[in-house]
Amino acid sequence: MSGKVDLHIHSTFSDGTFTPTDLVKMYKEDGYDLISITDHDETGGVEEAIEAGRQFGVKVVPGIEIGSVINDRNELHILGYDLDINDENLQMELSDMRDYRNNRNDKLLKVLQDKGYKITREDLFQRPDQDYIAKPNFALALVKRGYVGSVQEAFTSKDFLAAPDASALKQKKVDTRDAVRWILEAGGIAGLAHPMKIKGIGEKGSEEYFEELEAIVRQLAEMGATALECYHPSADEAQSERLVKMANKYQLLITRGSDYHGLR
Repeated sequence: MSGKVDLHIHSTFSDGTFTPTDLVKMYKEDGYDLISITDHDETGGVEEAIEAGRQFGVKVVPGIEIGSVINDRNELHILGYDLDINDENLQMELSDMRDYRNNRNDKLLKVLQDKGYKITREDLFQRPDQDYIAKPNFALALVKRGYVGSVQEAFTSKDFLAAPDASALKQKKVDTRDAVRWILEAGGIAGLAHPMKIKGIGEKGSEEYFEELEAIVRQLAEMGATALECYHPSADEAQSERLVKMANKYQLLITRGSDYHGLR
């Protein structure tokens, strides 16, 4: 084995642009031995990825990324690995999240339409087989219709997704303890995704940031989480080194992920 690993990849089953099969093929061509498809709040692409892994000779670990909130304050993304994707309770919870997201999308579409932006439900779909719709799809629809010049503008402008009535429409608030529990009860490994992207704990990379982050990591370890994504594009080399030390301190597995979504 060459040791090339990527344990944080998104497919068309959430907000990625490549199918699980295409991703496995691409990663095989790039010399990877071990990958995980970790779609947002979805496991629908896992079986396809595993089958493609058998075909192309890549080990595919079942995965997921669940959005959550800890202490009613900080948004955390929890990665789950090697879990039973057919776990009844897990799928029931994901179904509830899916229903909530679809209802939120209906409300957000109406908010934008009431502002005079002529976007339709069809504009939210970037491909024929798309099922998962989230705020990035609204941003892409606004770009497509020519209302904004970029996805970033759609998210930051007070006239669009940053407007108070639009930004108030968020995804379902899942308590981090519950997200960890669902993964553990499904026989999986739970870990914190991209720790250098957490908002509201100080300036990124500052001593305050790392102190607050360690308090969060300590809580996660107490909940039963056993992994920390130390290598991610949001962390520079020095920050990754500090994350590795933190993982070792709390006896956590050290993971690496690109958070690859594909082309935009």
